Amino acid sequence: MGALTALGPLAIDMYLPAFPNIAQGLGASQGEVERTLASYLFGLSLAQLAYGPVADRFGRKKPLIFGVTLFTLASIGCAFTNDVTHLTLLRIVQAFGGAAGMVIPRAVIRDNLETRDASKALSLLILIMGVTPILGPILGAQVMFIGGWRGIFVIMVVCGALLVYAAARHMRETLPVEKQIPLNIRNIGRNYWALLQHRQFMFYSLAGGFGSAGLFTYIAGSPRVLIDVYGVDPEYFGFLFGLNAASLIAMSQLSARLLNRHSPEKLLKLAQNSIVIVALIGVALTLAGVLNLWLFMVCLMAFMASQGFVLPNSGALALNHQGKRLGSASALMGTIQMLCGTMAGLAISAWHTDTALPMMGLLLISAAFSWLSGRMAFSPPAKTA
Repeated sequence: MGALTALGPLAIDMYLPAFPNIAQGLGASQGEVERTLASYLFGLSLAQLAYGPVADRFGRKKPLIFGVTLFTLASIGCAFTNDVTHLTLLRIVQAFGGAAGMVIPRAVIRDNLETRDASKALSLLILIMGVTPILGPILGAQVMFIGGWRGIFVIMVVCGALLVYAAARHMRETLPVEKQIPLNIRNIGRNYWALLQHRQFMFYSLAGGFGSAGLFTYIAGSPRVLIDVYGVDPEYFGFLFGLNAASLIAMSQLSARLLNRHSPEKLLKLAQNSIVIVALIGVALTLAGVLNLWLFMVCLMAFMASQGFVLPNSGALALNHQGKRLGSASALMGTIQMLCGTMAGLAISAWHTDTALPMMGLLLISAAFSWLSGRMAFSPPAKTA
């Protein structure tokens, strides 16, 4: 499940160092190439809504194999395209396949585990998934120098094909036949409407969603800031990117250990306070004109460390008490997260300056909304007279 969950981030992180090369090779602007990332996030957000009900009706295994196969075929198209518009469209198709690897593993976890154990399992997924942001840009940079930016998509093809084989041969079905939900528009609409009205589900999902917005602000904006603003060589970009991913991984594992003594709610509160403070410091240092490369990295590492607590705990709390519609709940939560990430990706691609202010400003906005959503989830609904 961890490897399948890592498939989506692989398609996000691995080609980040190649942005300038893709722009040059396809005769496109940097902003157009950055929008291929936003298009991928947009595809992920929509596709998850479909995989949820399908996984609740047909089980977890068959939809997963279909999705990863679609991802693999779209990756072949990305490797051979000669136009940035086609690349953008193929990235959406690729996302429609990769979304299966994001929705279904979460549902599999909740098929088997309750809230506290699910938080631990999601933290372990983040550990496995976190290897991708560390290795992805590093591997992408090395592949780029050997086989060009197209070789990066060839690697995605190979990974997708291997995961299709592994899922078909080794994955077991975790949804019993008696728990399958009939697939019809009325049931789908009823499930999603009930989830939209579920106060805690929505606010915990938004807390994680705006946390994801901060994460994708960093992912989409870091190539420009590190390479163009601070002059980092693309070959070394992956190592700096990996330091921040290592912070996310380390703190997600610390979160899993602390859950033996503390509740997910308490850890989420502390982490959300932390991301707001760190983002405020980053914006202040940027406006003061003293945010050099090393201070920038310190702020980012602290921000990502806090995310190691926000993402698994908000996800587990959102899926609590959703046992009869886990697939749909996982899908809607993922859609909310990806839509927030898409908006952040579009914003960072449109806001151009010669400083780190766009990234730091959007990190602060994301952190503030995540904090507010968390507080709304924690507070009981107002009583009516």
